[in-house]
Amino acid sequence: MCTPCCVSQLACCCGSAACSCCCNCCPKIKQSTGTRFMYALYFLMVTVICIIMMSPTVEDEMKLRIPYYNKMCEKMTAGENCKKLVGYSAVYKMCFGMACFFFFFFIITFRINNSTGCRAAIHNGFWLLKFILLVGCCAGAFYLPQQDTFLEIWRYIGAVGGGFFLVIQLMLLVEFAHRWNTNWSSGVKYNRLWYAALAFVTLVLFSVAVGAVVFMGVFYTHPEACLYNKIFLGINGSLCLIVSLLAISPFIQKLQPKSGLLQPGVISVYVMYLTFSAFSSKPTEFIEIDGKNKTVCVFPFNSGQESDKKIVTAIGTVILFACIIYSCLTSTTRRSSAALRVYRDSEPEIERARCCFCCGDDTEDTDEEKTGSGQNVLYDEQEATIYSYSYFHFVFFLGSLYVMMTVTNWFHYDNHNIEELLEGSWSVFWIKMVSCWVCLFLYIVTLVAPMICPKRFEA
Repeated sequence: MCTPCCVSQLACCCGSAACSCCCNCCPKIKQSTGTRFMYALYFLMVTVICIIMMSPTVEDEMKLRIPYYNKMCEKMTAGENCKKLVGYSAVYKMCFGMACFFFFFFIITFRINNSTGCRAAIHNGFWLLKFILLVGCCAGAFYLPQQDTFLEIWRYIGAVGGGFFLVIQLMLLVEFAHRWNTNWSSGVKYNRLWYAALAFVTLVLFSVAVGAVVFMGVFYTHPEACLYNKIFLGINGSLCLIVSLLAISPFIQKLQPKSGLLQPGVISVYVMYLTFSAFSSKPTEFIEIDGKNKTVCVFPFNSGQESDKKIVTAIGTVILFACIIYSCLTSTTRRSSAALRVYRDSEPEIERARCCFCCGDDTEDTDEEKTGSGQNVLYDEQEATIYSYSYFHFVFFLGSLYVMMTVTNWFHYDNHNIEELLEGSWSVFWIKMVSCWVCLFLYIVTLVAPMICPKRFEA
């Protein structure tokens, strides 16, 4: 029974057909969704390899468990103990290859309006050949000449591109909050339970945000130290309160009746996470107590100095993957593209409330077709493309640069490793703190923009 399914998957990888991703026992999948899923899978694979390359623990385990490790490294011309294959320089080269891969597809898919052409077929199929191309791009980056000059220049290019992706990520977070509120609010007139769910989630979000403020106020401030922590905690907490009151103010409600407390709740929780992450990323502070230097403003439980780093790293890794995948997969839909242009009346008139609202598609179902004996593929782009192919690849290109800068701790990358990803870096502290303000600013813009440019928001 598995043979026909395997054959269909091989045909999907080698040909121009849409990838069905699994066997026929799984639910149907749309052609556009399957394509984006496959590119996201490639993206995640390279990201995981980059994280492994930055881990000295993995390097030590390879030395112990792989026989003739040093000789193998010499034959591969990878330097002593394969030094060329680990560390920040290896991550830069891997991400350079992945960025070139997506930039190449950005060029060849430019201005594609339908899925019947040759370029569209390349975008939607030939997965095995594209995998080989991706491996070739990443491997070829290790043979670039004048690597010191390349690393220095590529670092600044990565910082600019990663910054642009961070802005897109924050804009999509704001769009996510608006879409969540709009979707659940649409179900209130049919079932009052949606109103209860909306109220419950809003209450939980604000409870988490207020709890985070209290937690950081107690454990991340000190009467004689941590001045930055006290100032920025007060500023960010006050800004979250201001945007919450602004969202339910009468003049905002008049222009945007669906504006409520759910959106500022989502924004407040994310801002508090970034604030906590920034405090944990700041270099450790010491004060003298009874003639001894004591560490202050650190995580209060377990080992104190290291627990907050591990927790932030774990949470940050999950959020990193979630934000990158959500950004890359949704930034090219019609709804999200409108949000990136700050249109707020882009939602369809008929909105069906559902728990997994973010998994909805922009198009209605069309006739379904089968890919061999595999999973049913719904060809939803027969008349026209439902998202911009070139913009999709450009977002992945920026995402590659963002991953490169995040994994190597932005500008402080020398002798760095993944186990100490957030160890005392002022650059990470300021990037995350500025991200808080940008996120709040973008949300305020979506609230006040209809008053400034009313014609732009007319249906």
